[in-house]
Amino acid sequence: VGHAVLAINGAEVNGRVTADGKDVMEFLSNPANYPVSIRFGRHRLSSNEKLMLASMFHSLFAIGSQLSPEVGSSGIEMLETDTFKLHCFQTLTGIKFMVLADPRQAGIDALLRKIYEIYSDFALKNPFYSLEMPIRCELFDQNLKLALEAAEKAGPFGPGS
Repeated sequence: VGHAVLAINGAEVNGRVTADGKDVMEFLSNPANYPVSIRFGRHRLSSNEKLMLASMFHSLFAIGSQLSPEVGSSGIEMLETDTFKLHCFQTLTGIKFMVLADPRQAGIDALLRKIYEIYSDFALKNPFYSLEMPIRCELFDQNLKLALEAAEKAGPFGPGS
């Protein structure tokens, strides 16, 4: 419940159509297309929905840093539930990167540092990128996708477990 088909055999899916224009249901109903690799995930959020959720987290982050018994607390670094963990990495300039992961997933801190590196290399060095605006850079998207796929392949317990 709440999940959608995101990709079939590596081809991105948008609604009921793959990136190359094939209808998902027709593709899946044809036995000649099997075996098939399907990637599931949450529905993609609009830019407005992402901004609304980020601003809500920013408020919680600020409240957490003020209510912390530790003097000079930097705020929320991780929220843990029985079904997921929300990890937050705040840079020295105040930009926050968040990752939702399986509670058993290892290496999220390294992934967050890698995401910051990708952001520094492909967004900040892009002359068309404006701070405080959504990142619209194909190289950033490609490298972020590669980093997330590498983290996903490492498995829920990290490499070598």
